Amino acid sequence: MVTAKMVKELRELTGAGMMDCKKALTQTDGDVEKAIEFLREKGLAAAAKKSGRIAAEGLVSTYISDDNKTAVILEVNCETDFVAVNESFVNFTNSVAKQIATSNVSTVEELLEEKFIEDASVTVKEVLTALIAKIGENMNIRRFEKLNIENGSINSYIHGGGKIGVLVALSCEKENEVLKPLAKDISMQVAAANPLFLDENSVDHDAINKEREIYRVQALNEGKPEKIVEKMVEGRVKKYLKEVCLVDQIWVKNSDYTITQLLQEKSKEVGAEIAIAKFVRFERGEGIEKREENFAEEVQRQMGQK
Repeated sequence: MVTAKMVKELRELTGAGMMDCKKALTQTDGDVEKAIEFLREKGLAAAAKKSGRIAAEGLVSTYISDDNKTAVILEVNCETDFVAVNESFVNFTNSVAKQIATSNVSTVEELLEEKFIEDASVTVKEVLTALIAKIGENMNIRRFEKLNIENGSINSYIHGGGKIGVLVALSCEKENEVLKPLAKDISMQVAAANPLFLDENSVDHDAINKEREIYRVQALNEGKPEKIVEKMVEGRVKKYLKEVCLVDQIWVKNSDYTITQLLQEKSKEVGAEIAIAKFVRFERGEGIEKREENFAEEVQRQMGQK
């Protein structure tokens, strides 16, 4: 059975109209993934790529070592935006990011059992538990990633006070002052343009084949002759790759350059090839569904009213 909530969620994910969303869900027996494909094939879905719903509060924080060779990106969640700016919560998040940089932990579970960097008499888990008790709100360390580079530089960018965090590692055989600000610029690019892949070689083949099939159905639905459908499909695939591959994107700071052209120009300036070794982008609450509450009803409950 298709519910109003399902229709609303599909509309938020695709930007399609309410009736179109209802029809898509009906046609696909309530399967959201298939409904999204149905809408895209009909040319009704606004989004060319799908991302998780942003719902939870908290912070994305980064830590960069003094030599810019080691970096950490970390997400810690809480229930409200008020706590996300609380000094104790912010300090805890920053301390944990720094701790990961000097640690060998690879999972959140391992991290929680480690002695806290600011006080070796307690574990990270114990400090987090005490913070929850002090502030009165649930919190959790959700995820982290650590980058290391031997020859090159890593830099970061934080957007919206911790809503989005990015790390970019650049490889280069020559040490040069150009690398650090360049890594910052490309981090800003990743935050703004949200690339899914570094380049075409790193694209998931299943993802491309799925896009190709959707474009094929779109073209046939538009009434295009079959003999030109394949050319149209390949053209749309190329356009898609330019949008989702970082090195092919137009540079947000200067539209005369692609990221590849920017790297080529900076490489000439340095006298050695500069390449993007890796990038990581965290968006706060990505993929977590937030509980919806009626504020007036909550106040009435707290006052003991019906």
